[in-house]
Amino acid sequence: MGDHNNRRRLERAAELRAGRGSVGDARERAELDADNALREKRRKVNEAARADYLVREAMSQGKFDNLKYAGKPIPGLGKGYDPDWWVKGLIQREQISGLGPPAILLRTEDAELEAKLDQFLMEKQVRETLEDFNKRVIEARRQLQGGPPVITKLRDVELEVERWRERRAASAPQQPEPEPPSKRSWWQRLWNGGD
Repeated sequence: MGDHNNRRRLERAAELRAGRGSVGDARERAELDADNALREKRRKVNEAARADYLVREAMSQGKFDNLKYAGKPIPGLGKGYDPDWWVKGLIQREQISGLGPPAILLRTEDAELEAKLDQFLMEKQVRETLEDFNKRVIEARRQLQGGPPVITKLRDVELEVERWRERRAASAPQQPEPEPPSKRSWWQRLWNGGD
């Protein structure tokens, strides 16, 4: 149906230009002129103004109501472009661990290392964990795979073991002082005849 209307308009425009038309053609000619003027006006309006108009129109229709970040700043806006933004967002959203560049993983592990060490009961486990951590930091520094630089510092094993001992001693429950010997308990009195 749209093709038929367009074809009819083109035929009428051709007739009007050729000068062949009837008395009723004046009205059609006015419609065509108005239509052409509207097309010309639309063509002259730049795309930014058109986009602004479309956004305002959508806002008036309520199409932007109840959006996730309505009234809040958009995260990451104004920062430099990061080509891995979507991967980092996925890792954060889904709380995926164990993925990412070694520098980031080691920083995260370094921040949580003391809590991990406090779970161990033996000094040997603490030493092994610290030595493994230091070995992975050194290995990450040697890798030239790109990504952020490894700024995680090595841990002094002896110092960390001493701190672990201190934290362990501070969190150990205190032994209650022995109570002074008291009179015999009620069952002893009952058993021995009420002495």
